[in-house]
Amino acid sequence: MTSSFPRIQSPQLLEEEEEHDRSLRPRQLADFVGQESLKEQLSISIAAARARDEPLDHVLLAGPPGLGKTTLAQIVAAELDAPFVQTAGPALERKADIAAFLTALEPRSVFFVDEIHRLQRALEETFYPAMEDRQLPITVGLGAGARIVTLELPPFTLIGATTRTGLLTAPLRDRFGLQHRLEHYGIDDLATIVERSAQILDVGLQRDGALAIAGRSRGTPRVANRLLKRVRDYAEVRRGGIVDAGAADAALALMEIDDLGLDRLDRELLRALCVKFEGGPVGLSTLAVTVGEEQDTIEDVYEPYLLQCGLLKRTPRGRAATKRAYEHIGMQPPADTTVSLF
Repeated sequence: MTSSFPRIQSPQLLEEEEEHDRSLRPRQLADFVGQESLKEQLSISIAAARARDEPLDHVLLAGPPGLGKTTLAQIVAAELDAPFVQTAGPALERKADIAAFLTALEPRSVFFVDEIHRLQRALEETFYPAMEDRQLPITVGLGAGARIVTLELPPFTLIGATTRTGLLTAPLRDRFGLQHRLEHYGIDDLATIVERSAQILDVGLQRDGALAIAGRSRGTPRVANRLLKRVRDYAEVRRGGIVDAGAADAALALMEIDDLGLDRLDRELLRALCVKFEGGPVGLSTLAVTVGEEQDTIEDVYEPYLLQCGLLKRTPRGRAATKRAYEHIGMQPPADTTVSLF
């Protein structure tokens, strides 16, 4: 029997996959599922800015990866009917890089900086006058003959996205007039997102199949859409193309994703804590070396969901497993393990 996993994709197929990813993103605020309070606040701010014929105040979007920060930034630009310019904090290595972007902006542009917490501290000051006064001071010449020339910038809106709000300096954070945090999604909202994506991808999806995928999506739309595509593959090869609960359960079991949405690395983290370190606490760096993963990846990608599920807790001395973590991996918790699940 020929296995359908893994698939080897040609460049053309990869390009089509990327195009599908883009097509799954909602284009207007009304189509964005969930985050109701945030959407209402943004819609009011956008309507007010349009009524006054002014650029929207600078926006900071925070939250775990995959919740829709980039999509929201694109929607804001679309709602404002403004040009959208995108970069990322690590890509801005010199003041000249920032100056090149800012001086090339069209009036009323939305300038989106992803992972803005990874912007070098020495470069932050370049943004201060640009955000407050729409001015960009640049140094011309060297040594005693150097002088500062101030360039006037067009009105623009800076949208910064971050998974680590605590790493932003207070002066930069305080210059964002609108600050919003995206939270993990509930199962019903995720099921709605899966159903919308299935329509775009032309996937035969039943409601129980959407709920099965949503329940293992870690509260994250990006994960939900990724799982939908893999379940679609399985259903096309082995279930006649229809994604119901049975097809979803079988496909996700093949991918080693359990009922809580934990994958192999999640469970390795829990086993390392429970078995190798007897429940902890253990330092993040030690835990990262043990499972062979980067500290930032564990802290940004894996920990938020494990904390949300009550499987992990942070202590002043490091990470520790909860009673529920022992139970989830099929172990008897120690008698002195006491936890608060939420």
